[in-house]
Amino acid sequence: MEIRLDDLGSQQVRDLLAAHLAGMQANSPQESVYALDLSGLLMPNVSVWTAWEGDDLMGIGALKQLSPSTGEIKSMRTDSAHLRKGVGLALLDYIITEAKSRGYRRLSLETGSGAEFEAALCLYRKRGFGNGEPFGSYQATAFNQFLHLKL
Repeated sequence: MEIRLDDLGSQQVRDLLAAHLAGMQANSPQESVYALDLSGLLMPNVSVWTAWEGDDLMGIGALKQLSPSTGEIKSMRTDSAHLRKGVGLALLDYIITEAKSRGYRRLSLETGSGAEFEAALCLYRKRGFGNGEPFGSYQATAFNQFLHLKL
């Protein structure tokens, strides 16, 4: 598996991002969908990495800089053909390493609740993320969760 910085130009990547947004919209209350669209991922404070096996896209993950010392994980998604191959964990480890190299002291993320989110929650907790307070402009609801990792 090769993980590389991505410019979001390929159709494979755009299709996976569209599937990610559709999944978030299908499994979340409308007011609780915070997934970034393509324009949000192209912002200068967001870095996106993709995982590849040859020419086959396996997954995607992004890191949004919130401040000089904090980052937010965004758009983590494994292509359905590559589930349970360690893609999500590899991308998460890559993002954590990058955050540390940037001097971040904390990584945070917002996600949902329910069966559709359990695999992701397990992944984050495996790397030490714990539930905590809302951050940035997020508002707590009965649906969403906020996870944080001290670096």
